[in-house]
Amino acid sequence: NRIAMDVASIDIKHCRVDKNGRFIEEIDSDLNNCLTLEANIDQTARAFKQDAVMSMFDEGCIAIVPIETKGDPILSSSFDVRSMRVGKIIEWFPRSVKIEVYNDQTGMKELITMPKNRVTIVENPFYSVMNEPNSTMKRLIRKLNLLDAIDEQSSSGKLDLIIQLPYAVKGELKQQQADKRRNDIVDQLKGPYGIAYIDGTEKVTQLNRPIENNLMKQIEYLTNMFYSQMGITPSVMDGTADERTMLNYNTRTVEAIVAAIVDGMKRSFISKTARSQGQTIMAFRDPFKLVPANNIAELADKFTRNEILTSNEIRQLIGFRPSDDPKADQLVNSNISQAKQDTPSEGTGADEVDNGENSAGNFFETPVSKLNT
Repeated sequence: NRIAMDVASIDIKHCRVDKNGRFIEEIDSDLNNCLTLEANIDQTARAFKQDAVMSMFDEGCIAIVPIETKGDPILSSSFDVRSMRVGKIIEWFPRSVKIEVYNDQTGMKELITMPKNRVTIVENPFYSVMNEPNSTMKRLIRKLNLLDAIDEQSSSGKLDLIIQLPYAVKGELKQQQADKRRNDIVDQLKGPYGIAYIDGTEKVTQLNRPIENNLMKQIEYLTNMFYSQMGITPSVMDGTADERTMLNYNTRTVEAIVAAIVDGMKRSFISKTARSQGQTIMAFRDPFKLVPANNIAELADKFTRNEILTSNEIRQLIGFRPSDDPKADQLVNSNISQAKQDTPSEGTGADEVDNGENSAGNFFETPVSKLNT
């Protein structure tokens, strides 16, 4: 769930790029509306991305299905997606897949068959760690189930008693008498007060020490191994990770999942003609989310001084409204006065030559005739 929330915080947009693959603008299209605002009638774009990642972790492979389109996705590759949903792949065919997907018109889940190149098939990048039958996560789940079963048995209200009868129980008749005696005691204890009586020759031994096991050590070992294989640390989970740790987590874990989703959408929802026109799907992560407040001023100074971001772009990052000053939208260094392009007047500046009193710095500006003299 933590990984799904972090992936959902990444902005995925329908964009236009230049011939070098550099971002130019965001395209105002139905597909971009699904990726940034409303994926379908039930889910926002962020909820849809979180649902997609959670379903991918559970199933190992999911399909993002275009529900409402402008144009037929089966007959043509040129179509615009107006709504999309996460579907479960039921059966695989050579050129198509059978998908179980929710129909918001009938309120029921239905089975549909779609070509593979018209739906986004996303496979979990950590499939071998999370979904394989003998993966680390599956082993951890089995160990946790065993621990839960043992805990349930130990807290089920059983007395764990051994009753020693005054006669041997080797024969069948004696065993039947022992079973009857045990059932009598159980029936007495089921009464409203939980009191039973025994004969003076009978002895009761209580097992008050449970059998020890090393399940907890195995669970801790598998948990640490799973964290290391996923690129997660406990500090990431409890929110105390520093910038270097979060950068490693975002690079090794979050980026791999986002790239799988973006590449799948780009392959299925962007036609070859649209890609030749510079259309693509890109993911954007806000690098300032993890920056402490005391470092914002220093970063803002460096970005504006080196003419990377404008003042209004910096104000937008820290939550301020844009300034009305036209200079706030210009890439200029406000710490340096901008020189005016004026023509120097006659008889001043570089045209004047002193009478042999030039300093060493102006030696090469002295006329050759004076040097000869």
